[in-house]
Amino acid sequence: MPDPAFVPDGFDPPAPPADARFLLEPLGPEHNTSDYAAWTSSIDHIRSTPGFAGRKWPREMTIEQNRGDLARHADDFAKRTGFTYTVLDPAGGEVIGCVYIYPAEKGGAHVSSWVRGDRAELDAPLHDLVTGWLASSWPFTRVEYAPRAGA
Repeated sequence: MPDPAFVPDGFDPPAPPADARFLLEPLGPEHNTSDYAAWTSSIDHIRSTPGFAGRKWPREMTIEQNRGDLARHADDFAKRTGFTYTVLDPAGGEVIGCVYIYPAEKGGAHVSSWVRGDRAELDAPLHDLVTGWLASSWPFTRVEYAPRAGA
């Protein structure tokens, strides 16, 4: 059962907004190979992304452990206890980042996102898109989401 302070009972996550630069869809084990390639090629970049300093992830893990992590995120999504979206390149469909929406310690949502190092120019546009989507379509009265330079 979801935390009622996080999302209401029966909550259906709103459809992600359209953007020509990337697509968002719920993250699941079917993204494992591309997800693993995306974050393992960008560990230092992710660690330098606002909101990731001092966190336990990214950390070294096998592709099988990554699949388990993706299954956990998909389970959280199904239970409405957290919402993780993969960020896909619309041209080729490969994973270029992720967005995590989970309960914040003081209520509302804690949100974080990252993009691959070779797609760093998409970090601020993704942040802007997600910030607007959260404000217009989600039930949160409080959102923690590390700002980006110039945002």
